[in-house]
Amino acid sequence: MEGSLPTQGCEFMDHRHICHTKCGDIQGDAAKTAGVTAYKGIRYAAAGRFEYPRKVERWDGVYDARGFGPNAIQQAAYIPEDEGGRSSFYYREFREGLPYRYSEDCLFLNVWAPDGAHKAPVIVYIHGGAFIRGSGWDKVFEEPAWVSRGVIAVTINYRLGPFGYAALPELAARDGHTGNYGFYDQMCALKWVYDNIEAFGGDKNNITLMGQSAGARSVQMIISSKSSQGIVRRAVMSSGGGDRVKLFSTDRRVEDNYPFWQMWAQEATGGDVEKLCSMSAKELYMAFESCIEKSGDSLDMSSLGPAWDNRGLTKSSFSLNIPYMCGANTEDIYPEMTSEAREWCAKQPVKSYSYCFARQLPGDNMGAFHSADLWYWFGTMERCWRPFTEEDRKLSELMVSYLTNFAATGDPNGTDGSVPRWEPTSREGDEVMCLDTTGSGMKNISEIFGK
Repeated sequence: MEGSLPTQGCEFMDHRHICHTKCGDIQGDAAKTAGVTAYKGIRYAAAGRFEYPRKVERWDGVYDARGFGPNAIQQAAYIPEDEGGRSSFYYREFREGLPYRYSEDCLFLNVWAPDGAHKAPVIVYIHGGAFIRGSGWDKVFEEPAWVSRGVIAVTINYRLGPFGYAALPELAARDGHTGNYGFYDQMCALKWVYDNIEAFGGDKNNITLMGQSAGARSVQMIISSKSSQGIVRRAVMSSGGGDRVKLFSTDRRVEDNYPFWQMWAQEATGGDVEKLCSMSAKELYMAFESCIEKSGDSLDMSSLGPAWDNRGLTKSSFSLNIPYMCGANTEDIYPEMTSEAREWCAKQPVKSYSYCFARQLPGDNMGAFHSADLWYWFGTMERCWRPFTEEDRKLSELMVSYLTNFAATGDPNGTDGSVPRWEPTSREGDEVMCLDTTGSGMKNISEIFGK
C-alpha cells in the first residue's frame, strides 16, 4: 500500500480537488473564493477518554474532507446557547445558525489552501473559549482572507473541559502523568500539519501559530514546550499573550488542579475514578457544570486549562526565539492586557510587534470587546450581522496585510511600503500599533486609553 501512494501534492483537474498526503488521499471541495480548496474535518489523531492523542499516520481509500467534523463536548452539546437564561451575545456574534455536532471524538482540523500553492506560509489557529467551549469552525474562522494572500489557513478542534483537562492522581498513577489532554491534542495537530502541509502546497518550515484568549494561552504554553522547537517559526497571541497575564496563572502545576477535579470526581461518581471512564459524556459534563456553579467566584479559571506537568510542559524560562505579534482590545477583559502583551514583545531578543485594537464595532455599544478583533484579522466580516462600513473593511484589509506579511517574513510591514509603518516593540516607552478606523499608527498606550 505504501509504495502505491501517489506523489504528494494536489490536483484540481475536472474539479477533483484531491490532495495526496503521507496519510493517503484527501477529497476536498471548492471554497467560496475562486482558486481556493477547502479540506474540512480531517482527522489528525484518535484518543479514548483520558488518553493522550495518537497521531494519524495512514488511512485506507480516499478521505472525504468536504464537511466539518464534530466539535468537542461542551455546554452547548446539552443546553442550546440561546436557551436556559444564558447570554446570547457570543452565540449571535459567531455561531448562530451553524449546524454543529458534538462528540468526544473531535480531533479534526480544517485546511484552506490556494490552488497550485508551493512553499506557501502557513497559519495554524487555536480557538479560544476559556478551555471549556469553542471550535475550529465559527463563522469568523471559515475561509480566512489570508488564503487569497497566498497563506494556507488551518483551524483545529481539541478536547475541552473535563475531557481535555481533568487531572487526578489516580490517572497519573496509571499513565505516568495526567491532565493537559487538550494541550497534547494541540501539539499533535501541529505535528500533523508539519508532517503533511507540503502536500497542500505549504512550507513546513514557515508555520505561524496563532491564538486568541485561551487560544493565546495555548500558544504561550506550546512555545514554552521544547517539543515545539523546529516547528513554530512565529507566533501571534491576541488577548491573552505574555508570561505575566492576569487572566491565566503562569505558575500553575497539574497537582494544583487536583482539588477541583477531585471535587468533580466526587460529584460524578462518589470518587470512583474507574467509573469516570464508563459513564456517559453527558453525566460527566453535567457534573462538571455543577462543580463550576458550586465553586462560584472562588474558582480559579486556571484549574480548567493547561498546567505544568513535568512531561511536555516542564516549567522553565524556555520560550522559542522567534518573532511575536501580541496585543489586546480597548474594551477587553481588563485594560492591562495591552501592556502585558507589549511587555512580552519588548523582552524578546528578536524584533516583535505589539498592538491595541481600538475600533468601536458598529451595531451596539460593546466597543472593542474581547474577541472583536477576530472579524478583522480573519477578513470574514461579510458573515457577521453587524453593519460594517467601508472604513471597517479597509481596517480589516490592513490587518490581514499585517498578519500575512508577518506570517511570510516575520515583519508585518512587508516590502512595498503600502501599510503604515509598524515599529518593533522597544524596551523603552509604551508605544504600540493602534488599529482603528480613524487611522492606524503607533501610539502610547496611555494616549489610547485616555490616561
